[in-house]
Amino acid sequence: MAQRILVVEDEPSIAELISINLSHAGYQVEKALQTEVALKMMQESLPSLLILDWMLPGKSGVQFARELRANERFRSLPILMLTAKSDEADKVLGLDSGADDYVTKPFSPKELVARVRAILRRQLPIEEAGSGPLSVGPLRLDPSSHRVTVVIPHCDPTSVSLGPTEYRLLQFLMSNPERVHSRASLLDKVWGNEVYIEERTIDVHIKRLRAALAPTDSDRFIETVRGSGYRITKIPTQI
Repeated sequence: MAQRILVVEDEPSIAELISINLSHAGYQVEKALQTEVALKMMQESLPSLLILDWMLPGKSGVQFARELRANERFRSLPILMLTAKSDEADKVLGLDSGADDYVTKPFSPKELVARVRAILRRQLPIEEAGSGPLSVGPLRLDPSSHRVTVVIPHCDPTSVSLGPTEYRLLQFLMSNPERVHSRASLLDKVWGNEVYIEERTIDVHIKRLRAALAPTDSDRFIETVRGSGYRITKIPTQI
């Protein structure tokens, strides 16, 4: 069955352009002009990917993305933000709101399809991580159940909810503990060397991963190595 993509765009011509190109690429496409309509559609059936315009009537795409990320049912839904805002600060805001990627208008239909494919590919397991459970410090990751837990002595295990990109990022780091990974290396290993992704995106997803781990104080196991990149450590330097 073809993967289903929901496009939330209030400009019919743009929505139709996206729909035609994604349909030709083999995807099933549905459209909504407003977030309220989109939410009802997603409650009935969860799509494989949401393409979300920034500027929408009633509620902005950024606000809607934040609400989706705060909802357990939609937390792992891949989101591609679509907007005319092209400043770096706007890109960071879009990613911080919960988007997995960001496309600026006017856009190339081929680029849009490539980004969609890249996001959906990231839902697949990382080959380098293997199929067995991973453990670093209190963190436990089970690829078979796609669950992340924090295990602290004398306490019940705590489940950690991650978005798909943050999960893959943590999975790769945990499969290569104590090693420093540059942003370029992470793009290659986690994002599949997708040319459209900017290195700045790594920082945003690291921030989101740390935020998800912070309630259990396990964010300190992910360290920034200035001038080099990131690593996950078994013994954090800051206790």
